[in-house]
Amino acid sequence: MSAEITAAQLAEVDRPIGEARGMPNAAYTDARFFAFERDHLFAKTWTALAFCDDHAREGGVAPVDFMGVPLIIARRAKKDGGELAVFHNVCSHRGMRLVGEPAQTNGLLVCPYHAWSYDLGGKLVATPHIGGVGENRAEGFCREKHGLKQVRSHCWMGILFINLSGDAPEFNEHAAPLISRYREFLGEDGAQLLAAPAKDAGLTLEAACNWKLAVENYCEAYHLPWVHPSLNSYSPLARHYCMLIHDDFAGQGTDTFAPTFDGADALPLFPEWPREKRAVAEYPTFYPNLLLGYQVNHFYAMIIHPLAPARVREEVKLFYIGDGAADARHARARRENLAAWRKIFFEDVGAVEGMQQGRQSPGFRGGVFSPKLDAPTHHFHRWVARKYRAAYAHNGTGVAGGAAAQNGRE
Repeated sequence: MSAEITAAQLAEVDRPIGEARGMPNAAYTDARFFAFERDHLFAKTWTALAFCDDHAREGGVAPVDFMGVPLIIARRAKKDGGELAVFHNVCSHRGMRLVGEPAQTNGLLVCPYHAWSYDLGGKLVATPHIGGVGENRAEGFCREKHGLKQVRSHCWMGILFINLSGDAPEFNEHAAPLISRYREFLGEDGAQLLAAPAKDAGLTLEAACNWKLAVENYCEAYHLPWVHPSLNSYSPLARHYCMLIHDDFAGQGTDTFAPTFDGADALPLFPEWPREKRAVAEYPTFYPNLLLGYQVNHFYAMIIHPLAPARVREEVKLFYIGDGAADARHARARRENLAAWRKIFFEDVGAVEGMQQGRQSPGFRGGVFSPKLDAPTHHFHRWVARKYRAAYAHNGTGVAGGAAAQNGRE
C-alpha cells in the first residue's frame, strides 16, 4: 500500500529550521502526489510554461503537456492583437485533442474528428453538419457558449506563465516582491532591453528526479565545493549568501561575479545596474518551477517541467542586453557563457538523481537542514508543506492521498 503524507509530517516540515524535517519520501516517488501537486501547488498559482519567443510566429500553435493536462499555445495575428494565448487542447464537441504537433495555421484550429473550427481567440466559428448533412447550424445551439476553454496567462521577462485555476492574484501583484528587488539592478526599463540570440541561446537537459529536488538544489550554494569544484574556485561558498525574498521566492547570491567588462566583444551591461554592485549576481527561485539568474551582463531563466514523479526536463534560455543578443561582435562571449552554464547545470544532474535514488530508502525520513546554509531550501519545503495543508483543509482530509483521490472525482 502506498504511503500517505499526514498532517503531522507536514507540521514537522513547518517547524523552525533547526528542528524541521524535509518532505517525506512519498512526495518524491508516488504518482498520486505528482497529480496532487499539479492540482494544488501548480494550478493555484502562476507557473512557468514556456519561453515567449519560442512561439513568436503569427498563426503558430503548439501542443504542450502540462503534468498530464493537454494545452495549446497560440500566437494571434498582429491585426488581432498579436498576443500569446493558452487554451485547453480539447474540442468542445466530443473532447478530441485539437493539436498534435506544432503547426502554422491560417488563423483557424480545425478539429481532426468532425472539423469543428475555432479562431485563435478561442471562438467557435464553424460546426459542419451539426444540424444534419449540409446544415451547419442547429436550432438552440449557441456557438458563443462552446468556444475553447482559455487558460489565464501572462508574459514576463520573456517567460509565459499560466494560472490553471484562474483565481490567483494578478501576476504583477503576485510577482511584486521579486520585481521590486531587481528594479534596483535592472532599472525601470531593463526588462525591455532583453532579447535571446538566435544561436547559443540555451540548452535543455533531463534528469531522473522529482521536480522538487531540482528546485531544492538550486536554492542553495552549500554543495558548491563538492559538486562544482571549478565554480567554487572562483566563486567560493564563503562568498555566497542566502535570500528569503517573500513567501513565493527564495534563493542565493554571490558577490564574486567577474565578467570581462573591456574589449570589443565584451557583453553589454544593464545600463542602470549600480556600478558598485557589478560583482553581485543573484539566483532566486520563483516557486514552483522557475529558476532565475540575474547578472550585470545577462539574465537567464530555467523552467522546470515535471514529466513524472521521478523525471524532469529543464529548459534554459539566456537573454542579453540590447545588441548583445544579436551582434556578431559578441558571438564568442555568448558561446563561452553558454558553455560555462552548461557545465554547471549538467554537474547538478548527478546530485539530484542521487537524492531521488535516496528517496527509495525507508531509512530516510525527510532529512534535516543546516541552519545557516539551507535556509532557502527549508523555505521551499515549508512552501510545499503549507500548500499541502491548505489543500487538506479545503478537501477535508488529513492525508494527501485522500485529497488527491477526492480531487480526481470532482
